Amino acid sequence: MASTYEPIASTTLGGSASTIDFTSIAGSWTDLRLIISPVVSSATTIGIRVGNSSVDTGSNYSSTFLYGTGSSAASARVSSQTILRVSYAATARTTNDGGDVIVDLMSYASTSVYKTVLAQGGIASEGVDRIVGLWRSTSAITEISVLPVSGGSILASGMTASLFGIKAA
Repeated sequence: MASTYEPIASTTLGGSASTIDFTSIAGSWTDLRLIISPVVSSATTIGIRVGNSSVDTGSNYSSTFLYGTGSSAASARVSSQTILRVSYAATARTTNDGGDVIVDLMSYASTSVYKTVLAQGGIASEGVDRIVGLWRSTSAITEISVLPVSGGSILASGMTASLFGIKAA
């Protein structure tokens, strides 16, 4: 990891869970990077919710997706969602197969702008995706929750999520 990245917290699930939560995030950095090594119980996409003191479950998230497999490509846009998708491809990741999802949260501590999120991920055998997301709030982000987008899926044992602060250059 680059010397400008400072580890904040990391969690590896020892059993199934519905979320991985990061709380009480200080405003000490310019941006945040979240690296997720997803393992889920069935085909699903991974999402996040963010907030200040508690995660926002309102319809305040929007995303634009680009997805490609090497033989085809797709794009989509969703708005007024209750979760911010950070992976687009619905894949069954029943082991840690190296398909990490990298999420950058820009100007997370600012109280004067909506929060922009850039996410990328994929598995070489299935495809790659790039996502631009928006949380329509000027509140500073102090909480992040990682969760499956599909209602019936859960996060499985072995899934890891690590949060880093990015220092000012």
